[in-house]
Amino acid sequence: QVQLVESGGGLVQAGGSLRLSCAASGRTFSSYYMGWFRQAPGKEREFVALISWSGARTYYADCVKGRFTISRDNAKNTLYLQMNSLKPEDTAIYRCVVGGRYGTDPADFGSWGQGTQVSVSS
Repeated sequence: QVQLVESGGGLVQAGGSLRLSCAASGRTFSSYYMGWFRQAPGKEREFVALISWSGARTYYADCVKGRFTISRDNAKNTLYLQMNSLKPEDTAIYRCVVGGRYGTDPADFGSWGQGTQVSVSS
């Protein structure tokens, strides 16, 4: 079991930036992928970004590509999501995830954080 705790959310104006962090604890595996999903009010969870253990492979949803950057610091057991040029449609609860292989569906991941709120005003 891996415990995940997100932080860094907040309220920003459109065009602003936020950096989310996800601290992992418990048992970890070098083969784990880590990533981010988000869920807006009344909407289903959607894939945002994914990164391999080494950081060599990253994947982004088209709607965030070029604006968001996913990274990880394995020595600190921490995942990051740098979000630039934020738009109102980015407003959602962002949750970090851990899985053993590549995936973009929520069911592909076994460990989830509680989430951190990101609100972008227009």
